[in-house]
Amino acid sequence: MKLAFGLPHTLRIKAMVQPWESGVTGADQTRMVKLADELGYDMVAIPEHFVIPRDHVEVSGPHYFHAASAQAYIAGATQRIVVNSCITILPLQNPIVLGKALATADWLSSGRMMMSVGVGWLEAEFDSLGVPFRERGRICDEYLAAIIELWTSDTPEFDGKYVAFRDIAFEPKPVQRPHIPIWVGGDVEASLRRAARFGSGWWPFLSDPADIPARLDIIKSQSTFVDRPFDVMYPVKAPPINGRHEAVADVADRRAMSVDEIVDRLGRLAELGVTVSAVPSQGVRDIEGYLDFMRWVIEEIKPRVG
Repeated sequence: MKLAFGLPHTLRIKAMVQPWESGVTGADQTRMVKLADELGYDMVAIPEHFVIPRDHVEVSGPHYFHAASAQAYIAGATQRIVVNSCITILPLQNPIVLGKALATADWLSSGRMMMSVGVGWLEAEFDSLGVPFRERGRICDEYLAAIIELWTSDTPEFDGKYVAFRDIAFEPKPVQRPHIPIWVGGDVEASLRRAARFGSGWWPFLSDPADIPARLDIIKSQSTFVDRPFDVMYPVKAPPINGRHEAVADVADRRAMSVDEIVDRLGRLAELGVTVSAVPSQGVRDIEGYLDFMRWVIEEIKPRVG
């Protein structure tokens, strides 16, 4: 089981984060990813939104990065950790520009980029960027095919409804072969088909753990699926900090899971087909406490889950 590192303050949703996290700065995050790299975490992943409508801020929060930009920065600050997104809202991107950005970062980081993609769900965000919301699935599939063409072909050529190019050169190619790993996020059947066609991994968000084996079977039964190593990301779940989306003063004293409980949950996830997970923080009141938690996971949990 590989373990992902959760970087605080990559989003700010009241129901999901503790008050201290809003004070985490870019300098603090740099310190954290450097430590995660040194400790041996396998992956860090960056959420993405471009704009949040004002009437949706109370639920979704206002604070998100452009994933590829943050990924490139983190890769430059570290030596070995793999840097993913969670998720890249692909229909809102220019696929040539995004393909170039990730290929550049993969080249400079000696092959440590990943991309987890989704079609997006916030219609007003699409309206702000002038992208047709009802066509987002078709756009996503076409952009994925175009990006893979850019990453893998010596003479890239593509003729689609939303993107087209020919008679171009595109270098550097990604260091990783055949290309930068692509995971697909989502739980609906269209996402499963997309994962089968384009992905080397799947990141469910709303699926019950018990549903993972059946949905993996759907992915691997598709005619577009080529037998290959295939990852599934599913974190150990903790209850929301506050289901009413209200700030809370202190949740550090909620009942903590023991090492044995966490190891048992990770083991059960592995039996269901999960290959990458994350451990929710507990007993943390500030940045130094979070750094201690990071060390605790690697010292106490990781040796028992491989």
